[in-house]
Amino acid sequence: MFDENSGLVKIWVRLIKKGKRTIQEVPDLSNLKTVVESLIS
Repeated sequence: MFDENSGLVKIWVRLIKKGKRTIQEVPDLSNLKTVVESLIS
């Protein structure tokens, strides 16, 4: 399970904020997409 302090979550949030990736590109890996979405919104 991922949380807001997980390295992979931080990488995805950074990529999305920089415009290099979109939320749709986050893989369906456990709860990764849910955590990333909660930090972006």
